[in-house]
Amino acid sequence: MDIAINLIGGLGLFLFGMSYMGDGLQKTAGSKMKDILAALTKNKFMGVLVGALVTGVIQSSSATTVMVVGFVNAGLMNLNQAVGIIMGANIGTTVTAFLVSLNITKVATLMVGIGVFMLLASKKKKVKSIAEVIIGFSILFIGMKMMGNAMEPLEENSQFTGLITKFNNPILGIMVGIIMTAILQSSSATTGLLIAVATTGVMTFEQAYPVIFGQNIGTCITAMLSSIGASKTAKRAAVIHLLFNLSGTLLFMLLLKNPVEWLILDVVPSYVPRQIAAGHILFNVLNVILIFPFSGLLVKASELIVRKDDSESEHVTRYIDERLLITPSIALTQTAKEVLHLGNLAYEEFLTAVNAFFENNEELAYKVFELEKKVNELCRATLEYLVKLDKVSMTNYEKDKVVVLINALNDIERVGDHADNIGELVLYKLENNVNFSDEASDEVREMFDTAMFVYKSTLDAIKTIDKEDCNKVIVNDKKIDVMYKNLRKNHIERLNTYVCEPNAGVIFLDIIGNLERIGDHSSNIAESILEAIAK
Repeated sequence: MDIAINLIGGLGLFLFGMSYMGDGLQKTAGSKMKDILAALTKNKFMGVLVGALVTGVIQSSSATTVMVVGFVNAGLMNLNQAVGIIMGANIGTTVTAFLVSLNITKVATLMVGIGVFMLLASKKKKVKSIAEVIIGFSILFIGMKMMGNAMEPLEENSQFTGLITKFNNPILGIMVGIIMTAILQSSSATTGLLIAVATTGVMTFEQAYPVIFGQNIGTCITAMLSSIGASKTAKRAAVIHLLFNLSGTLLFMLLLKNPVEWLILDVVPSYVPRQIAAGHILFNVLNVILIFPFSGLLVKASELIVRKDDSESEHVTRYIDERLLITPSIALTQTAKEVLHLGNLAYEEFLTAVNAFFENNEELAYKVFELEKKVNELCRATLEYLVKLDKVSMTNYEKDKVVVLINALNDIERVGDHADNIGELVLYKLENNVNFSDEASDEVREMFDTAMFVYKSTLDAIKTIDKEDCNKVIVNDKKIDVMYKNLRKNHIERLNTYVCEPNAGVIFLDIIGNLERIGDHSSNIAESILEAIAK
């Protein structure tokens, strides 16, 4: 019973340390994570490097692959780009295996104290993030030591040693690796357990190596599960991950297992935990080198397995995906793009309403209503995503940006509502055969143009987060307020002198009222951005 308690406790500390260290690394990297992914080109080799770097930062090949599925599902990455990252992720995950093979528990205990002191003593975000990395890194080793200590009594247990001898069958070793990794949802955790068992001296490298093959297959299950409900292309990305690891396992089992084992035993003649780490690294590196030239075949095979059909519905969102929430900095960048997408959709609705008014076009008026439905649907989906994003670990700057985006969503949705109101006024104008005087038409057109310019400037401000762009919006909104007062006064005079008919007067005043409110919502967004910049 004590063995189980200590083993579970040690495993818990190991997983917590790995997760805490990954969070700290992400915060330390900050926007650099976005830069790393921005470096991705159609060059598959570059994709391998990016996959290795990203996995080295977030400490999980499963998380990287899930993120790739998210990018593919959002249409930001094609399969030829994804295959390189998936291969690179397998190399990046070997960093954890190498670290846990080091016997530095005493130093790790000291490092926990140093990390906690840094976390409590410093007020700088960067220092606190580094402290989290140190604490997570140290707890990881303490968890490893606990697992090793829990396993020590089993060295004398004949039933346990008898069970380990069954690992002489490599097929059993592969199955154990698959099952353990599927349960723990982390190949690094399986490696940690494997090394903990190896420290007892009851397991040889030859027995442990097939488990490593199996865990590479087991880690695919996470990505396969994450692709449920995703697009066909995203499902293919998950299938590529599985095919890649299956191919590597077959290649090693049939041709390379013995030569690689001899090489590792020659380079690392003793201490099985270090042999396991070396074997893990060599397996994944060789796997990428040998299969990389045939990556195109993996893409084609995935297309044969997951066939395209016309039943797939169009996604409301274009840039966001819940799988990206594991990397908040990237998810936030994508959400900003989605908000801009919403803003442009509302602009299209606004422009359509303007054209419907001046062209007296009923068909365009109904198109405004269709666009309004899309704006509302996209706004709702993006807001739900932002609420989820706000709950994950982020820097204060990132949290401020989330607030800006939520405020922007609300104001953009209201701009869509005012465009919808204009569409309703167009129908009223057509049904009642209302005509405007030339002077009234010119004034409305001028205010339309000004309001559209202000709103378009607001979208630029969301994109640039620039102080000057925001100030330009606020200044021009004041012009709209002045214009609204003057146009209202002018039109009342025209009504009193019978230049315009009463029905036209109602529509005119409602339209300029809606345009004035569009200016206000544009100004609200700009002011929200300025507040965030000032912090």
